[in-house]
Amino acid sequence: MIDVCDILDALRWHADVGCDEAIGDEPTDWAALTARPVGRAPSSGAPAAGAAPGTGMARGPSPTRAPAPAAPASARPAALFASPDQPLGASEAGIQARARAGEAQTLEALEAALRSFDGCPLKATAMNTVFADGNPQAPVMLIGEAPGEDEDRQGKPFVGVSGKLLDRMLAQIGLDRGKVYISNILPWRPPGNRSPTQAEIAACLPFLERHVELVRPKLLVALGGVSAKTLLNRAEGITRLRGQWKTYEVAGTAVPLMPMLHPAYLLRNPIAKREAWRDMLALQQRIGEEGIKYSED
Repeated sequence: MIDVCDILDALRWHADVGCDEAIGDEPTDWAALTARPVGRAPSSGAPAAGAAPGTGMARGPSPTRAPAPAAPASARPAALFASPDQPLGASEAGIQARARAGEAQTLEALEAALRSFDGCPLKATAMNTVFADGNPQAPVMLIGEAPGEDEDRQGKPFVGVSGKLLDRMLAQIGLDRGKVYISNILPWRPPGNRSPTQAEIAACLPFLERHVELVRPKLLVALGGVSAKTLLNRAEGITRLRGQWKTYEVAGTAVPLMPMLHPAYLLRNPIAKREAWRDMLALQQRIGEEGIKYSED
């Protein structure tokens, strides 16, 4: 007899390890799948009947591959997301996303275009499209990586445990969600909170670029390695990029950008909160240097 408690324990275990999304309509019987042969059968026919067992098949010459077309210079960030087989500029999803995002003249129109966009497969597994939170008129815009489980359920960025930590960090320098604007590189949660793929980032990036262009913030904060490397088109990790003011070009304007450690990283590595505190103080100082003033509540 099947114990209900055992079933619940099994479900909890799958959720704990990140298996919380049903991707296919039918389960896959991996045991029934046969291994792909390593060698390639010769074009002249089957191997001789007297061939010794275990003898590998002769591998024919590799076909000549035509050079892939180069990505256009306007495609960002080509260094991170272009590949020899499918450059970012040649991506049908990326082209479609850039066209739709470019047509949006308001944040409302951009959100509607994003919600109707089907070029990223993450949309099919996510519960909600997570667009933004906070004050779109705020001079400081924070950009994270992707929604987590809580964000996916509520449809807002940074509302889970890491979001609460972010709120406390902002409060230490006199900011709150009414004084900043928050979004993500990806508007849909990757299953199991896995890292996003290059193709997923490339498909969604035009919407984020247009998002920043419409908001026109005076200061940008990139939270986490994915956000920093994407916005800056850099290959270094966040521990090397953090704490240094960089520049993000938007609509012909250079916007100061500070890469910071993601709050989720700080929860896993509390000792790194020292560096995070230094970065928040640097942000506070830059706000003053830019002459940004907030009215007293």
